[in-house]
Amino acid sequence: MTIQHDPAIRGFASDNYSGIHPEVLAAISEANDGHQGAYGSDAYTARLQEVFQEQFGDGVEAFPVFNGTGANVTGLQSMLPRWGAVVAASTAHINVDEGGAPEKIGGFKLLTVPTDDGKLTPELIDREAWGWGDEHRAQPLVVSITQSTELGTLYTAEEIRAIADHAHERGMKLHLDGARLSNAAAALDLPLRAFTRDAGVDVLSFGGTKNGAMLGEAIVVLDPAASDGLVFSRKFNMQLSSKMRFVSAQLIALLEGDLWLRNARHANAMAARLRGEIEDGIAAGSINGVSFTQPTQSNGVFATLPDGVADALRESFRFYDWDAARNEVRWMCSFDTHESDVDAFVAELSRLTSR
Repeated sequence: MTIQHDPAIRGFASDNYSGIHPEVLAAISEANDGHQGAYGSDAYTARLQEVFQEQFGDGVEAFPVFNGTGANVTGLQSMLPRWGAVVAASTAHINVDEGGAPEKIGGFKLLTVPTDDGKLTPELIDREAWGWGDEHRAQPLVVSITQSTELGTLYTAEEIRAIADHAHERGMKLHLDGARLSNAAAALDLPLRAFTRDAGVDVLSFGGTKNGAMLGEAIVVLDPAASDGLVFSRKFNMQLSSKMRFVSAQLIALLEGDLWLRNARHANAMAARLRGEIEDGIAAGSINGVSFTQPTQSNGVFATLPDGVADALRESFRFYDWDAARNEVRWMCSFDTHESDVDAFVAELSRLTSR
């Protein structure tokens, strides 16, 4: 096969743009020889259950799936009756970036709440957590939060516990979208269990793709009483991999040791470097008209740029607008972002804003 891309091209558009970590790629290769049972009846998926229990505690069960949307939709669907609804932030991935799949495929309504920092609070949840028993209203039965959030912000373990207690007191369950859960653990310097299971989360999506995997996430059931029918719904939602051993092998490679944490720490550190260099440039007067819109707490940096700068900067580095109406952009770092990538990006930003 002829290489179809220039490996020297780097960017800050998404941690999905990165390649596969070499240790994960090696794990896929090592799982490749011989025959293994299909649809999860293989030694790697069995070992994965042990690995997730080592991280989250005894009794949890992991269901490997293809992608994050599949993990969120299928996991939430297992937590709800047909008349159920999910309370989420208006910026949540399930609301903004999943193409209507939660409502169209999952069959449940989203009740969204505006929030400036991407985080829910008990008070914000109560804006939509009402109307139980009213046959004219979809019943709010699950709260879904994201860690780290779509705006790069973090919930503390105490904040998640407060949300969990608030939801459970109202007969609701708590779901966590953990596409960047590893980045959150690295930033909080906490074990994965400390701000998920121990904080009252019932079901979560665990992300691998953004942290060095080729493909593959997992629905992790932390409280078996909160989820039902996943063994069936994973299949009819087209998330059951026939060669599941290759998804499981990737997650084992990440979680069996500390690769998940090393990757996440590096991505977070590159985001901190990016922000720090820009702040230094602003202070020195070499970068003009740039301001930050969110704290940089994990591996994303959110900022506003002067008119025209984003498009000019994109001639050299790929990244996305977040809110084009106010020139807000998002810069994401990943496990394979180099210090030289950050330095070159900041140098070009400085050149463009000092003209």
